[in-house]
Amino acid sequence: GGGGAMERWTGRVALVTGASVGIGAAVARALVQHGMKVVGCARSVDKIEKLAAECQSAGYPGTLIPYKCDLSNEEEILSMFSAIKTLHQGVDVCINNAGLARPEPLLSGRTEGWRTMIDVNVMAVSICTREAYQSMKERDIDDGHIININSMNGHSVVPQSVVHFYSATKYAVTALTEGLRQELREAKTHIRATCISPGLVETGFAFKLHDNDPERAAATYESIRCLKAEDMANAVIYVLSAPPHVQIGDIQMRPTEQIS
Repeated sequence: GGGGAMERWTGRVALVTGASVGIGAAVARALVQHGMKVVGCARSVDKIEKLAAECQSAGYPGTLIPYKCDLSNEEEILSMFSAIKTLHQGVDVCINNAGLARPEPLLSGRTEGWRTMIDVNVMAVSICTREAYQSMKERDIDDGHIININSMNGHSVVPQSVVHFYSATKYAVTALTEGLRQELREAKTHIRATCISPGLVETGFAFKLHDNDPERAAATYESIRCLKAEDMANAVIYVLSAPPHVQIGDIQMRPTEQIS
């Protein structure tokens, strides 16, 4: 297993955005299990606090530190990074997981929904990436890792109008991850950049997308056997476990039964 390969991350600091539910919560738990100090942020921290207590009582070697942050607000992101610097020196691993879809088609969608997706899926990812890199640079961390949770929607446009704008933001994540890889090379660091692109993962995601149609949301996950949040956490551990000369650029993963 990747136990030995994860040892160099013991005691080091990971930031996981959107850590209260779904993929973010599963990733945060897995990193704590591997002995990392994990700062988990979200707008509501009560669920992260509950998860932190679970990790503690399970006797995991790491710790989960809940942090309240609205990622659509740059000031809150910057003050979070400042707090991490004060309390834990800085960020060695940044997992940009927070993301959302609103059902706003291109021909009839509301600007507000588009803007929310841009703010969280694109702007927050970029701000967190920049701040995490600056944190690594000022401490001479040469082996850090930035992982963007992307989507198969960042690689192909499906004929579902409710996810077209979302898909555009995930195409942006694909471009941002590759651009980041190139800039890290230019900066002569060994900090790595990766994105993980899942198809359907069984989380609360569809219930936020179809918030006025819970039956449609449930049907999304019932049609096939979906990926689980834990499958995504395993992919993150795999990426972090790769030896320093190996950079995994993108993991595209779908449920075996998924068609598109």
